[in-house]
Parts: sequence; C-alpha cells; structure tokens
Amino acid sequence: MIGKVALLDAIAGTNRGLLASVAQKQAILAAIANLEDFNPTPRPVEATNLLDGNWRLIYTTSKSLLNLDRLPLFKLGQIYQCIRVETTSIYNIAEIYGLPYIEGLVSVVANFEPISERRVQVKFKRSIIGLQSLISYSSPEDFIQQIAAGKKFAAIDTALNSDRQQGWLDITYIDDDLRIGRGNEGSVFVLSKT
Repeated sequence: MIGKVALLDAIAGTNRGLLASVAQKQAILAAIANLEDFNPTPRPVEATNLLDGNWRLIYTTSKSLLNLDRLPLFKLGQIYQCIRVETTSIYNIAEIYGLPYIEGLVSVVANFEPISERRVQVKFKRSIIGLQSLISYSSPEDFIQQIAAGKKFAAIDTALNSDRQQGWLDITYIDDDLRIGRGNEGSVFVLSKT
C-alpha cells in the first residue's frame, strides 16, 4: 500500500519522533491522516486477532514518552505496548539505557474496555520503575508472565488508582503489522507488530 510505505518512509530516521524536525512532524501527521482514511479494518476494536500481541512503538508525539530520553545519563531504548485481549490487559514497557549495568525499565500495566468500535477506555493499574538487572528483565514476554503471575519486583512497584489514572485510545488504523492510535491527550502513536 502506497500510503503505508509513505508513512514508514516519513518516520524513518526520526528515532520514534525524538529527532523529527517541525517539517518532518507535519509530513508524518499528513501521512498518518492519509493512511487512516484507508483503514482496512472498519471496526478495529472488534479485530481481536489483529489487536492481540506485542507492538513496538516506531513513532509518537507523546511528550511523556519522548521525555524519558531526557533523563540525565540515560537514553530511551525500545518501547513496547503488549496487548492481551483475553485478559483485557495492556503492558506498556519502555527500556532505558545508559551507563553499563544500570539499564532501566519504566512500565505501566492497564486494563482496557471497548466503548465503541474504535475506542477503548484505559484504566492504569500498576507502575513498575527500576533497574532491569534487579527486575530480572530479559524480554517483554517474560516480564509480562512475571506480572501476570503476581510477582512483586525489587523496584518502585506501585498500585495505581484506576478511577483517577485513566484515559482513552482511538485505534484509527490496524492491519497485520501496523497500528495507529490517537490518545485522549492529543498524542499519536504508530506501532509495528513484533
């Protein structure tokens, strides 16, 4: 699909948006809007076979995510959003790198509830921030299994009040390997399936 190729070309070299110039950001947003017009999945929330799985963030306008790269001595590594439709769970995982042996992890666990054919309500349940070595982090899949098993981590592991910590996400495009979402704070997210 030409629109998809155009979007991926526009995103290339922007390091998830960290390095995007104003002109690049405008071109990317135009490419996103164009692709959204040709969403092959008219009811994305109901396409659970497409939605379920591990997604890697390839572009965002979210300042809260991009600001993780601004921590002293640290750089933002991969960011994953892992969706488990069966348990209506979302695992957001950001890998942080810096000095040797002090790689970090910032993770938020949430539940989602479909509220329309393209919107989900997201309620944040748990936040985990710590060193990858102390958490025994090796991969998103292994980490999610530990969370699902109820493990408490040697980290800042905090329960969140889901009544106050919530938002929504519109899934505006989804196919076998690309997903675009727009959040309640005006942020755009482009993810590829891993």
